[in-house]
Amino acid sequence: MRYLIAISLSAFLYTTAAAHDNVSVGINIGFNLSGYPSLVRVPGFPVYYDPRASANYFFYDGLFWVYADDNWYQSGWYNGPWMMVRPEYVPVYVLRIPVRYYRSPPGYFRGWRADAPPHWNEHWGHDWEQQRNGWDRWNHHAYVAPAPLPKYQRSYSGARYPVAPQQQYAIRSQEYRYQPHEDLTKQHWQLQANAADSHPGPHPQQAQDDNGHGNPHKRENH
Repeated sequence: MRYLIAISLSAFLYTTAAAHDNVSVGINIGFNLSGYPSLVRVPGFPVYYDPRASANYFFYDGLFWVYADDNWYQSGWYNGPWMMVRPEYVPVYVLRIPVRYYRSPPGYFRGWRADAPPHWNEHWGHDWEQQRNGWDRWNHHAYVAPAPLPKYQRSYSGARYPVAPQQQYAIRSQEYRYQPHEDLTKQHWQLQANAADSHPGPHPQQAQDDNGHGNPHKRENH
């Protein structure tokens, strides 16, 4: 599968004050996949990555994550639209992903241990480290269950891929009943719900009909 990676925020970009300015919502970020990604579990982590991607592409706690151009982006759908997340609001297990699972690591990763997380404290500085104290210290032997993969999204690609936030939210609410565990992820889910409310779109049933899915798929539960 070929991936066309071009992270560029559209002219329409707004800040979500409800989340303490922690996220910027880009309605049209140029990140294009030809279909649902090939996700593989990162050993020992509740995180998935795509070994075939040419980008730093992950799935954690019910959301997709991309690291590009020194920014983190997240989305509830595999091909966006993406929300740009400030470094202090990135969930801990996303920060802890070992260097070797970044398929397009930035130059400043060079020399860092492949089996350890990036040195975010060095990169983002003292103020960030004070806010995220303990991000790099955890029980490596403790089991944290990963979120179920949103496999229902395999049915949506090309012209069938839903772009409108309300349409995406409606389909996900019907097909994927997982609830996130990490507090920051819960906040990001709420932001997406707010984005759906602020962008009128088709009724949930119409969202299914427009994508050729009048018969609901089996729901995926945690």
